[in-house]
Amino acid sequence: MERKLAIMTDSSCDIPKDMAEKYGIDVYDFPINIDGKEYFERRDLTCDQFYELMRNAQGVPTTAAITAMQWLEIYTRYADEGYTDVLHVSINSAGSATYGYAQQAAAQLAEERPDCTMKIHLVDSHTYSMVFGYYLCECARKLRNGGELHACIAELEHKLACVEVCLAAYSLKQMKKSGRVSAAAAFAGELLGLRPIISLNDGISHVEAKVRGDAAVPVAMLKWVKTRVDDMKKTPYLIAYTSSTAKRDELLKLCKKEFGHAPLGVFQLGGAVSANTGPDAIAVVFEGKPRRLADYQPSLP
Repeated sequence: MERKLAIMTDSSCDIPKDMAEKYGIDVYDFPINIDGKEYFERRDLTCDQFYELMRNAQGVPTTAAITAMQWLEIYTRYADEGYTDVLHVSINSAGSATYGYAQQAAAQLAEERPDCTMKIHLVDSHTYSMVFGYYLCECARKLRNGGELHACIAELEHKLACVEVCLAAYSLKQMKKSGRVSAAAAFAGELLGLRPIISLNDGISHVEAKVRGDAAVPVAMLKWVKTRVDDMKKTPYLIAYTSSTAKRDELLKLCKKEFGHAPLGVFQLGGAVSANTGPDAIAVVFEGKPRRLADYQPSLP
């Protein structure tokens, strides 16, 4: 039987709409609540509109997981439309219940439709935004060009095992709310003008350093990145930003100098991600060695 493949993800991927359409990727939107009103990112708001709402909000925006019932409805529709395979790449399971709900939905579909032969290939990205969205687009491109499904998924998972993030937030309001920075640290940081340099590896975020003042941020970020790679000149990377094109351009200029080459891409963080980072954040995404924590656990005797 000829393969009919659906490729899907959630809107935390931040894949631009034109790229999603080009590679045939279905993107399902997260709901975001701001001061009691619910919005769906991408559908109701542009990134810039969301940042403006975030700045003017009385409270901190919150996101809700996409539920098992919603995923079951989507999977069922694919099955009814005759798809043989579904590749579903999800937001980091350590930061959202969405991946777990997708697992539940896949199990429920198998239980409710035991004769259904459609296979669901569910991948935990262990990360956020175009950190996985870029590699999903590459995977989709190869699949649309006739690539073998299991080989393309294995390559995608290998890339996701190698990719790391170095992020800096210039405003700590959202970081405090999301738990990325403690309330005490956020208060002290705001008082002293400190900016945290934060890593994201294997779904876990960690404050790696603190610097004083905005000007010190890009240099500190690249200093930390250097400790994680063997040769920056041979390291693929991406640049992420929220609202400030000036901070984006400053980081991009320094990265080009230190890496010795242009990034694979420059992208904007969407609502589901920036609801946790705040409207003033920049990041460097880079490929290192496989660092999934499970890969480095010592084997038992």
